[in-house]
Amino acid sequence: MAPPTTGKPYPNMPITQDSVVSIHYTLKDDAGEVIDSSVPGEPLSYLHGHGNLIPGLERELEGKDTGDRLNVRIPAAEGYGEYDERLVHQVPRRAMRGIPDVKVGMRLHVQTPEGTHAVTVTKVTGDMVTIDGNHPLAGKDLNFEVEITAVRPATEEELMHGHVHGPGGHDHD
Repeated sequence: MAPPTTGKPYPNMPITQDSVVSIHYTLKDDAGEVIDSSVPGEPLSYLHGHGNLIPGLERELEGKDTGDRLNVRIPAAEGYGEYDERLVHQVPRRAMRGIPDVKVGMRLHVQTPEGTHAVTVTKVTGDMVTIDGNHPLAGKDLNFEVEITAVRPATEEELMHGHVHGPGGHDHD
């Protein structure tokens, strides 16, 4: 099939389930501080409808098309979730064998009965270390500025793997 002559590889292809979407984004907190941004680098590419983005942002992008720009505020519950005090634990320093200098701010991976989870060291007092299993952005409303740079159908391989391959995505060696 020959590509269309409009300059857009897939003109008028709104974002729907199984679309590969490329976006430039800037994420800010409520104070206007930039938390993350794809600019000036490559756009972020993801497979729509497969849980590759936070739910609130994915919902806001549904039906949009290449060239669309939007500013959206995603409540914490639709982003990285509400902050959960039950995910904060104190553990003895000896439980962190192999980590010679435990410091506040360190991100670690811990094994639990539910599998491996990322935690952040939030406090070190004597022989006790406080770890927090919440995502660093849990409990925060998120403000996104988004530009949709491309939308295309996913390949069979991308659908099978559940993520984008190639530029802005994932490569298998």
